[in-house]
Amino acid sequence: MSSVGFDSAWCATDLGEYRTCRHTYEYYAYESLPPVDSTQFTGAFQWLGDAGEPLPEQVTAINSLAADLTARNLTLPRDFVRFQTDSKLHYALDEVSVTSCWTHVSEPLPSPVEPGAFLVRFLRDQQDCVIWYLYLRPSGEVFVVQSYLDYEYEYEARRDGEETETDLDDPEEQRAAIVWCAPTFEEFAYRFWVENRIWRTLNSDDPSGLEPRLRDYLNHYAPAGIPT
Repeated sequence: MSSVGFDSAWCATDLGEYRTCRHTYEYYAYESLPPVDSTQFTGAFQWLGDAGEPLPEQVTAINSLAADLTARNLTLPRDFVRFQTDSKLHYALDEVSVTSCWTHVSEPLPSPVEPGAFLVRFLRDQQDCVIWYLYLRPSGEVFVVQSYLDYEYEYEARRDGEETETDLDDPEEQRAAIVWCAPTFEEFAYRFWVENRIWRTLNSDDPSGLEPRLRDYLNHYAPAGIPT
């Protein structure tokens, strides 16, 4: 278990021969991932280039979400707000995803394992193989988790009296379904963006054309003495 009470792992696809994947996705031990420089995660997303303009419809939607969370004594992280409301950032993960993941922000969803904590879905695989959420605690702690469960659907199904394949009232089952994957939203976004950029380059006509930061990341997986 991680220090936040959930198992930790990174759910992603392959990085060519450097990190294999048996199916569309694989769970990789978080400790096995390349280290990243957390000092670059200032909430400005400068690693994605210049900022864009605020998107009015997104500002309205995120302000509504923030107000809903405030009423529950929870606060949206500033990096998430910036990303979701900026014209150059909002679809950056959708655009780079090689498995057709797409942005889909939910309303606050109660944590099935921790009273007072809530989930906010922000990204999902096109076939819902994996769904990513912010996990918000009343203490102010916020991190990113992943799950194979769409909790919005699960709660709607229970409200409508429909049966599903999971028991929201079973804390052990639900804790096993939620996996910690990043300490902040921006760090998640960076790792997701880098890995998908690497995959695209490795599968392009010029697989040797990795930019330095992508090459440095991939070097973590290269066999000793063999450069990427």
